[in-house]
Amino acid sequence: MSDAKPHAHHDTPRWLLALLLAALGMLGPFAVDTYIPAFPTIASDLSASTLQMQQTFSVYLIGFAVMFLFHGALSDSFGRKPIILWGLAIFLIGTIGCAMSETIGQLLFFRTMQGVSVGAGMVVGRAMVRDLFADADAQRVMSMVTMWFGLAPAIAPVLGGFLYAAYGWHSIFWFLAVFTAALIVMSIYSFHETLPPEKRQPFRLQPLLAGYREVGASIPFLLLSFAAGFNFNGFFLYILSAPVFLPQHLHLGPTEYAWLFVPGIGGIMSGAFISGRVAGKWSAAKTVRAGYMIMLLAVGFNVVYSALTPPALPWAVVPIYLYAMGTATAFPSLSLLVMDLFPSRRGMATSLSAFVGGMINALVAGVISPALSHSPLLLSLGMGAMMLSGYVCWAGYRRTVRTQKRAG
Repeated sequence: MSDAKPHAHHDTPRWLLALLLAALGMLGPFAVDTYIPAFPTIASDLSASTLQMQQTFSVYLIGFAVMFLFHGALSDSFGRKPIILWGLAIFLIGTIGCAMSETIGQLLFFRTMQGVSVGAGMVVGRAMVRDLFADADAQRVMSMVTMWFGLAPAIAPVLGGFLYAAYGWHSIFWFLAVFTAALIVMSIYSFHETLPPEKRQPFRLQPLLAGYREVGASIPFLLLSFAAGFNFNGFFLYILSAPVFLPQHLHLGPTEYAWLFVPGIGGIMSGAFISGRVAGKWSAAKTVRAGYMIMLLAVGFNVVYSALTPPALPWAVVPIYLYAMGTATAFPSLSLLVMDLFPSRRGMATSLSAFVGGMINALVAGVISPALSHSPLLLSLGMGAMMLSGYVCWAGYRRTVRTQKRAG
């Protein structure tokens, strides 16, 4: 990692800052996972087909990915806090629109609005961490953010299932609206600007395009971004496939989704804890390598188990726990390596990296999950393909860096 020094001061305690940044990041998983248990009823009420309901994932994730290109760059020019607040305000409007939708077309429109705004907090939050903290401290804070953030995939579908059962599917989106409004208030009073005016990049087309070219043409940047994106999607594949995997393969009802999501959160929190504990003791490369070893163990177990026996609890979710642990072990180091490639354009680097991951998310949601979710064995092979793709990118990054060092 670089020897970057923090150049901003923040009065909020480190643990509270991590909690707030994680809460901003939780909006994304909440917007994906909370309404999964209500899929059949929403489809019935809006006269929507299964494919149309699947596209409520896709339009959200496409908007999510496309706007990743801009959140960080805008924050590099206008500051971190304003972009977070604008993103939250637009997300709030989109969420209220989802709650009030009466047709599938309206729902798709407002899901797109959610998608284009929800990533602001996640992207800008990562840049804020690097604004404030140097190497080991940044990894510890990123690990804390990951631990808190990891609660969302476990809580969201369980909470969504209970809200749906008690009050109907509209209540899920009204809950998200209240949560977002609370985040706006907390962000106004708890966040302080971490990018001083003298550190900002001019918001002019030519320098902006030059920055995109510089970051986007970097081979190490692309390899790291694809590695992080593929790693995560080995786990995300099961989240997106939950409407099929849980009821059809594991025979679980809408209020029993915790069987998938609690192991997922347990794995994320375990991996984030490992990353935080080894910060300053292990190199980034050693930490990422440990993450891949855990992911490989998970994939091997998953494929063998799925090939030999029909899925059953608890064994069907053990590899999901392990894989999530491996992903979360590697992720903070990968994120910091991405930002350290471009110290003066951390927001843009984070945006473009998140865009790469978001496009992989959209591909998995729109194509891969629908193609594989009918078969537990195919899902396990899909997880393995994601992990292998991520490792190939990581190995390519390591080789490229070694070559550049020899040439230099």
